Order: sequence, then structure tokens, then C-alpha cells
Amino acid sequence: MSSRIPIRLLTMGLILAGLCLFFAAASPQFLSPRNLSLLATELAITASLALGMLLVILPGHIDLAAGSGVGLLGGIASVLVFEHRLPAPLALLAALATGLLLWRGMGALIIREKIPAFIITLGGLLVFKGLFWLVIHNATIPVVTGGGTNLYSLLTTFYIPPTAGLVSALLLIGTALLLRFLQARSSVDRPAEDTGFLRLFTGCQCLLLFVLIANQYRGIPLPAVLCGGIAACLWVLTRHTPFGRHLYAIGGNEEAAVVSGIPVRRVVTMAYTIMGGIVALTGFMQTAYAGASTTTVGELMELDAVAACVIGGVSLKGGRGSVPGVLFGAALMAALLNGMTLLAFPPELKFIARGTVLALAVWLDVRTGRTSG
Repeated sequence: MSSRIPIRLLTMGLILAGLCLFFAAASPQFLSPRNLSLLATELAITASLALGMLLVILPGHIDLAAGSGVGLLGGIASVLVFEHRLPAPLALLAALATGLLLWRGMGALIIREKIPAFIITLGGLLVFKGLFWLVIHNATIPVVTGGGTNLYSLLTTFYIPPTAGLVSALLLIGTALLLRFLQARSSVDRPAEDTGFLRLFTGCQCLLLFVLIANQYRGIPLPAVLCGGIAACLWVLTRHTPFGRHLYAIGGNEEAAVVSGIPVRRVVTMAYTIMGGIVALTGFMQTAYAGASTTTVGELMELDAVAACVIGGVSLKGGRGSVPGVLFGAALMAALLNGMTLLAFPPELKFIARGTVLALAVWLDVRTGRTSG
């Protein structure tokens, strides 16, 4: 199985490269610094939600309410800022707390009452969509008052200055490489550590390349920093904590996990709770990026998140998936949507393309599952 995963990623990498080359040839603006900066923001938003989706798919569940939640929680913050004149930090915290409570409630309902997550989150999709429209009164609610700026609007308009971004990236890369080198020296399993060091070195090169490209425009977009923080936290959570090991164990065989003494209820409920917080953060970024809360914010984003997960090697049956894979899948989805928008594709073709990518990703997941079995 381990030998097949690199082939899958290599295939997807070639598809991503071919997609970028096609869009670059069709429109030279695709590789312009400004568009790449916008692409980084769009990637950060898609990847953040997909990373949250990873947490609920690993134990074998799903969240179809994520897109509606993005709109609802972003709308709640917008209404609190624009209509009730609440300071932006308080409005964002109130919406974040709402997201945590709502998703914790859904997780508890799924695991305690043993109702399929598909049904509960599908109901959440409809309920949250209706609540979203009620909250914003089926109107357009700006994220700022009086034409000024606040913390909410700065989420997608603030850039880390080029010098500060480059210095921070170099410090981060140096620290990561040093820690990995010290770990490799103290490890008996040198070949495995060497492979891990090579992977880390490649990742550091990608980070440095991203910073250099972003600095060609205004600097690193704040959403990219937030997404990087989410990715780093979830990577540590899933790979280096008992909670993460429990997620994989439950997805692999829930009955065996129960027999082993894993607190399945608590783990799954916590996964959905964290998902609620990530949905809220994604909602803030998506609404700020749109400049206002409208009835279309968050529409179909749950499908993009699921597609990003499956493209990145996450099994819909649970028990398999990784943070780097999800980021890779999100990059493919973001590049596809950005390129189609740049080429002024009509909405109907965008829907067809997104649906085709999702279907192909699920098909590949099924085929991989069969061959590995």
C-alpha cells in the first residue's frame, strides 16, 4: 500500500502541473504576482475547511453542513459588526463560540443517538442555510461600518511585509531543519529518518518559493498564515497525539477501537467541535474576501472540501489521510476554480468541472481501496 500512495500523489502532481500550464497558456495573467496572491488566499480558504473535514472523515464520518455553516457564522459576525455596532473582535468571538456549540451538538447527536452523520449534517445544511438567510434578512451585509476597516475586513486585506515574511520563513525553516537533524542523530532508524529529512527539506523549499512569489506582490496574505497555523496544529494533533491515533483507529475499525478502550464518543464529539471552530474561521475569511455577507457565501464549499480531501488521499471510509495530502488536494481545487474564473468560464461549466473532479476523486478512492484490499 505504501508503494501505491507515492504513485497516486505523483499522478495528481502531474495533473496539477498540467492544469497550471493550461491556464498559464490560455491566460498569461494566471502566473502574474497579483493573481498568484489571490490564488494563495483562495487556496487558504479552501484548504482550511478541507483540513477541518479531514478530522471528521478520519473516524469515518462526514460533514455536509460545512458550507452552510461558513455562510451562517460569517453572517452572524457581519450582522453583529454592521447592525449592532459590536467591536469586530467580540463579534468574531461570538460567532466562533456559536460554531463550536453547534458542531459539538451535531457530533454528540451523531455519536450518542447513533444517527448517520450524513443525515444529521444534511439536516444541518438545510437548517443553517435557512438561519443564515434569516440572520442577514436576505440582504447584503458589509463587514465594515462607515467605510472604514476593522479586524474583520483585515482578514483578507492584510499582508505580511516582504522583509518580515522572508525573515520569518527563514527562521522557521532553520528551526525545523535543526530539530529534524537533532532527531535523526539520536534515532537508531537512520534510513527512515533520512527519508523524513528529505521530505522536510522539500517542504521547506516549497515554503521558501511561496514566500518569494508572494513578495512579488504585497507580501504573504494573512489567510495563508492562518491556514498554515491550522495545518501545523492539525498535523501535530493527528500525528503526534493520542487523540490523532484514536481518530485513525476509529476509522480503521470502530468496534476494535471500542474493545481497545478508546473513548469513541468523546473523540468523535471533539473532532466535530474542532470542525465547528474551523468552519467559523473559514466563514470569517470567506465573508471578508467577498467584502460582504450575501446569500451565496459558502455555497457548495463542503463539496470542494470533500473533493480536496479525497484528491489528497483521504479515504471516505475513514482511517487514512494526512494534512499534506489535503493541502495538495486543496491546491488542485483552488487552481481549477481560479483558472476558470480568470478565463470567465460560465457558471454552468464551473459546476460541471467541480462535479467531475469530485466524481473522479471518489472513483479513485474506491479503486485504491479495492486494490489495497
